[in-house]
Amino acid sequence: MLNHDVLLVILVFPSILSKYNVFQPRTELEVKYGSFSEELRLEMLEESRKMFYHGYDNYMKHAFPLDELNPIDCNGRGPDYAHPDNININDVLGDYSLTLVDALDTLAIVGNHTEFKRAVKLIVDNVDFDKSNVVQVFEANIRLLGGLLSAHLLIEDPNFPNLTPDWYLDDLLGLAHDLADRLLPAFEQTATGLPFPRVNLKSGLPEDGRTTTCTAGIGSLSLEFILLSRLINDPIYEIYVRRAVKNLFKYRNKATGLLGNVIDINTGEWQGKVSGLGAGIDSFYEILLKSFIMFGNEEDKQMFEQSYASIKQFMRRGRPQCNQGSGLHPLYVNVEMESGDTATSWVDSLQASFPGLQVLYGDVDEAICHHALYYSMWRKYGCLPERYNWKLDAPDVKFYPLRPELMESTYLLYRATKNPFYLHVGRDILYSLNNNTRALCGYATVHDVTDMSLEDRQESFFLSETVKYLYLLFDFDNPLNKKSDSYIFTTEGHIFPLSEKFSGDSWKQEDDLFYYDAPKDFEPSVNSSMFSPLSSCDRISTETRFSLPLRNQYLQQIFAAFGVS
Repeated sequence: MLNHDVLLVILVFPSILSKYNVFQPRTELEVKYGSFSEELRLEMLEESRKMFYHGYDNYMKHAFPLDELNPIDCNGRGPDYAHPDNININDVLGDYSLTLVDALDTLAIVGNHTEFKRAVKLIVDNVDFDKSNVVQVFEANIRLLGGLLSAHLLIEDPNFPNLTPDWYLDDLLGLAHDLADRLLPAFEQTATGLPFPRVNLKSGLPEDGRTTTCTAGIGSLSLEFILLSRLINDPIYEIYVRRAVKNLFKYRNKATGLLGNVIDINTGEWQGKVSGLGAGIDSFYEILLKSFIMFGNEEDKQMFEQSYASIKQFMRRGRPQCNQGSGLHPLYVNVEMESGDTATSWVDSLQASFPGLQVLYGDVDEAICHHALYYSMWRKYGCLPERYNWKLDAPDVKFYPLRPELMESTYLLYRATKNPFYLHVGRDILYSLNNNTRALCGYATVHDVTDMSLEDRQESFFLSETVKYLYLLFDFDNPLNKKSDSYIFTTEGHIFPLSEKFSGDSWKQEDDLFYYDAPKDFEPSVNSSMFSPLSSCDRISTETRFSLPLRNQYLQQIFAAFGVS
């Protein structure tokens, strides 16, 4: 029996029959990806639920109140006090039950009201930020501050009933306020307004003298800091982050409009001049657009659109159009910020989130192409290597720490297109994670994608993001999916409600740091109409909805490039 939507299109638009060959024999890829049964969807939903609880229950049993789970040895880990310079651990872990805080809103999304309320109580009773631990401002902001604010707002959200503990008196908001105050010293002693990368949660700025930080570390704090300002009616947090973003954007190159990836916060001089879409810079672009969506400040949108025009002009390689024409599959490369010349021959796994941002902006065709490259890479290795060298066709950095970026883009592309192709991608990701990373007590980091050896770490974002996006992909009836235009995801996958009470220029007369003219000293030379967002998903093409999102010949091309079929 024909799908109702397909039948409607045929009756109303009979001319598409010849264009899209509705009744012609389907290609092998169209057969493979063209449908996804309800029975299979429900099976994947249940498998996603099991995945979450295998990670979560083992963390609570073997690791809580420590920050993270070691899923192979079945124990927990906190800061590496013996090696203070081990920033791979100490930037993130601060002895504050990180995984539980980060996973709070995932508990709400999977519908476990009882465990959500128990977890809130455990956090209120056990988490204390008054400890002499040096942590990265960026990580503490996105994982902890975002997790606390999201859970606090879910408690008040009628779309997620039965989450409110009968004793609750804004306790999570109080913890968020305390944490944010401990992060403020990073902003208070720089001539540029750009924050120091780290703070000691007890004493303020650390004595290590480090003054360099990445672009994402400066430019990705807005959602959480501004939301806190508006929840507690104190503009100071918003003042600091808006000044930081405004000043950071001023340091972009005037010829290309591009930013580097590492900057000295005292001098404003770029120490790393590579511009790309991956580690060190990725979430800067993301938060510009999301900040505009959440708070309505036009300057955020203008900064994003200028940046996106530069990205398209200088970073994009391959054929001009995703789904037509000839040439190599489109690829966004790392470039020199001052010239736009190719700077490296690798891309990294964090760039896999950018298709999701392109969906949010409305550039869905580009998102489809961009996503297909990373999905092909996943199919080749069973996960994403941290860095992939596109010139050598091999990984440069071989580990995979259970990152969520490809799953995030997959979920958002499915919500935009409703194409079953993306349900198949989600199933492939779920199977790969279960087959390659499932350990006795959770899910482990892949040490080397070429031999699938594991290392003993389950990062908090696995439960906060990776599993959350998997679960939401298959849970069509989730309150979040039913009201998807009422929420936005932070860069850590936390959900914030879109509300008029958070939007607007509430302190316009109080501090002109919020309100500045968008810089006019750079104008992209690319046709600006290329970057106008879609007004509605109704403009998704019929072919994208009812056939492969990437046409058969182009999907075959990118699969062949990675040696998969």
